[in-house]
Amino acid sequence: MTILALVIALALIVICATAILNTLLFIRLHPAPALPAPDVKVSVLIPARNEAAVISETVLALLAQTYPHLELLILDDDSSDGTADLARAAAHDDSRLTILRGQPLPQGWMGKNWACHQLSQHASGEILVFTDADVCWSPDALTAALSRMQREQADLFAVWPTQVTETWGERLVVPLMALAIFGYLPLPLVHNTSWAPFAAANGQCLIFRRRAYQTIGGHQPVRGNIVEDVALARRIKAAGLRLRMADSAGLITCRMYRNWSAVRDGFGKNILAGHGNSLPFLAFSTLFHLSLFVLPLLWLFAGLHSTGWPEWPLALTALGIGVRMLTAAATRQRLQDALLMPLSALLMTRIAAQSVWWHVRFGGPRWKGRTIAPAKGIPNA
Repeated sequence: MTILALVIALALIVICATAILNTLLFIRLHPAPALPAPDVKVSVLIPARNEAAVISETVLALLAQTYPHLELLILDDDSSDGTADLARAAAHDDSRLTILRGQPLPQGWMGKNWACHQLSQHASGEILVFTDADVCWSPDALTAALSRMQREQADLFAVWPTQVTETWGERLVVPLMALAIFGYLPLPLVHNTSWAPFAAANGQCLIFRRRAYQTIGGHQPVRGNIVEDVALARRIKAAGLRLRMADSAGLITCRMYRNWSAVRDGFGKNILAGHGNSLPFLAFSTLFHLSLFVLPLLWLFAGLHSTGWPEWPLALTALGIGVRMLTAAATRQRLQDALLMPLSALLMTRIAAQSVWWHVRFGGPRWKGRTIAPAKGIPNA
């Protein structure tokens, strides 16, 4: 057991050290005192499928941005809930809004990728901002992002919105994205190497220079990829272009899901694809994280029953909770939820099982009424 404890301790120490490094180095947005090149036109592009609950607020927020030279394009992807009408009404005839009707989904394309591709074909801006309908923008958020993008000379500026979580399902699972990014991807390797494994992005907010987006072929080369945001980031690095990641620091927020079933299905949609569509890799990852975050607690309880306060499991449990707490602090999440990290790991195991079931039963995950099995023969990056 001592050897296993040493392995777990080493893994947690590496994750913790990476999280500390990233907490110190991660780019964070701040309100910009001046407009960055205000004559540069920006196209804000939103794929929308049945987004009636949020689209009005999103349209109002984007049309209220302090950055003056923008157009807002929304692609209505066969919505059945009046998304397009609500967006149009919220804009009050603002000429900056254009609503596009989505074309039928071609074979081999994921729905979101196809929507983003269509949006890019109609965009006229030098900067392309791909964002989701449930992302909330404070009035100076776009100016802040563009200012920092200009300062970093980034070709792809991948902004991580601050995640809003309310229900327990959200609170215990959604912040694990921050743990993965801060704990597993050393920022110097993300920003300064071309290594594909050290690339990440969040499709909730991707800001491209048009020439860079065109250089990598846009969404077409990743048309069959479920985690297209990461694939796009990898292609940027492979092309020798500059990828920069930033935390929105509350200027841009997103509430991804609103209950446990939505969290389960949303993360289940991506988790297998995030492991290269490899069932053995997903199984290894699941066992690895159970060993890091659940096994020490079980060992601690067993030890308390027999010998009092065993040092190894207590230290390992505290370290696992500590790294989760550090990443929560770095991304404006609730610190106290870190105390339930072992439960979070168990919920992710449940999500992994959901993904495997979908893969076996349907050939791929199900989302918004579609089975989104990756198309064969289409590269992931």
